[in-house]
This record gives sequence, C-alpha cells and structure tokens, in this order.
Amino acid sequence: MTTTSSLNRLFATLALMAAFALPMHRAHAEGNVRIVDQYGIGSLLLKVVKDQKLIEKEGARSGLDIDVQWNTLSGGAAMNEALLSGAADIATIGIGPLMTIWDRTLEHQAFRAMAAQSAVPVYLVSNDPRIRSIGDVGEKDRIAVVSVAVSQQGRLLQMASARAFGDANYARLDRFEVNMPHADATTAMLSGNSLINLHFSNAPYQYQELEDRKIHKVISSTDILGGPSTGSVVVTSAKWRKDNPKTYAAVRAALEDAAKLVGKDKAQAAAIYIRQDGSKLSPAFVERILNDGEASFSTTPQNTLQLGTFLHKVGVIRHEPKSWRDYFFADDASAQGS
Repeated sequence: MTTTSSLNRLFATLALMAAFALPMHRAHAEGNVRIVDQYGIGSLLLKVVKDQKLIEKEGARSGLDIDVQWNTLSGGAAMNEALLSGAADIATIGIGPLMTIWDRTLEHQAFRAMAAQSAVPVYLVSNDPRIRSIGDVGEKDRIAVVSVAVSQQGRLLQMASARAFGDANYARLDRFEVNMPHADATTAMLSGNSLINLHFSNAPYQYQELEDRKIHKVISSTDILGGPSTGSVVVTSAKWRKDNPKTYAAVRAALEDAAKLVGKDKAQAAAIYIRQDGSKLSPAFVERILNDGEASFSTTPQNTLQLGTFLHKVGVIRHEPKSWRDYFFADDASAQGS
C-alpha cells in the first residue's frame, strides 16, 4: 500500500520535474545543471553558490556558459527520489540519506557525495519537561522529523536508540516519528498546542526553539557521534559526473569558493542565508549561529564513517563502507577527511 508520505514525495518529485520542465529520461548536455537544495543553514554553501552565481563564474573561467536551474525540497527521502528519478542532477542531503542512496545504486547509477557542506550539530528538543532522555519517550509522544526513519535526524535517532536499548531495538522510536517540515515543526513546538512534543531539528530552527524557556535540548548529533560531524553533503551520480566533466568541475570549484567566503565573512554569509531562504531572522541571530564553535563549513567530510558502519551493522544498508572515500568522489587525493 502506498503511504501518505510516499505520495507526498512522489508529488514533490513530479512538481520538481515540471518546475525544471524536463522529462526524467532526457540526457543533460554539458553546460546545464539542475540543483535541488533544502531549507536550513546546513546547506549554506549551496545558498552562497546560488546567490553569488559562483557556478556561472567558474564556468566562464573555463569558457563554458552554464545554465543553472534551482529548486527546493524538504527531507532526505524526497531528495533521494528526485535524484533517482532523474528529476535532479545534484542535491543536498544528509549523511544518512547519502549512505542509503550510495548503497542502493553502487552497482548502477553510483551516487556519491561530491563535497561536504557543513558540520553543524542537530538537536532533538522537547517542550515537555518530563522528557530528559530518549528513554523517556513513550506511546503518547510524537517526534517531528522531515522524513520518518530515513532522514539524517531519523538515522541519528536510530543510532542513539541502538546504544540505549540494544542493536535489535535500533528502530524502537521510529513509530513515534511524524513527517513535518522543520519550519512547521518549529511553529508547532513554540505554540505548545500541538501533538508534537519533540522535534529533531536543524539550524536555524533549533536555535529559535531554544530561545523559548519551555523548550530544552534532549540529545544532539555531537552527543551521538562523540564530536562534530558533517551533516550535509552535495550529491550526484557517477554518470552525470562522467558526462559533464566541465560542469562538474565548475560546481566543485564553486563550493570551494563558497566555503572561503563563509570562512572570511560571516556577516555576508548570514545576509545570504536570510536572502536565499526568505528567513525573517535577524542578521545578528544568524551570524551568532555561524560563529558557534561547534559549527563549521568545509567541503571535506568530518566524522561520517561511523554512521555508515552502524547502518550496515543493523542491516539498513547492504554494503559496508570502509572509508569515507567509498561514498565520496575522489576529486582531491590529499584531502584528510573522515
């Protein structure tokens, strides 16, 4: 039976194809790229790339006029379906969804990450004072996530559950999860009048929620993974990379340019985020997030392998990654990722 969430993702993919005005079987010529992003600070590098037209600038340097088409979806499952259907060439996803699409397509489309985007912690927050750990979550509780079980936050919650309740019970909390975009979940949490009493969020939404004294942090990705970890990556297929080497190189270089801009000018980066996501947050609030000591923006992955190892251990993916280079394209042989 088709679930409501599956139908929603299908409709989102069809809408995306219509927005790009391209049938999914059409081959894409060099100099054209369709990119799908998500809301949130985790994909700041792509927002900078779009705002500053960095792909077009990098293409011009190599004599290539690149047409870039942009769209936005919510959730790793929807992003993966857009990639798998051919509705998008490049997309922002989390490490959890990356492991899924890498594992599923290893022997044919061969999707991998072309670059990391950010290592920004994600928080599970609650407005219920009773809930202080995931062990306190019970039958009456509901956790908002962008994609039940398969989102980055859903996979992290499974990892935390395996540690708390044993590997056999890694999916123990999946049934309490509810699909909801982060912005809607934030509104629900702040209202205090919703069935949702937990939200596995991301930046900037988690910081907005924690401004309310009734909301507290239960656990974070840093707690689960034992330190800062890349959460957002930019993904494409081996075929698109092979068929569009100049365009691929321009996108890769543009992401490096964006990382340099964010590193040098947090105020400009904050303004770009607000502009691109249509955020009503103040520039000072966003800049404070960007300056969080736990947050970093780099194209080199950090602390990603253990999630892939866990997902293989519990049977979510068939292939066990032995190195971060298994699920990233080898564009920089000297990169010291993890």
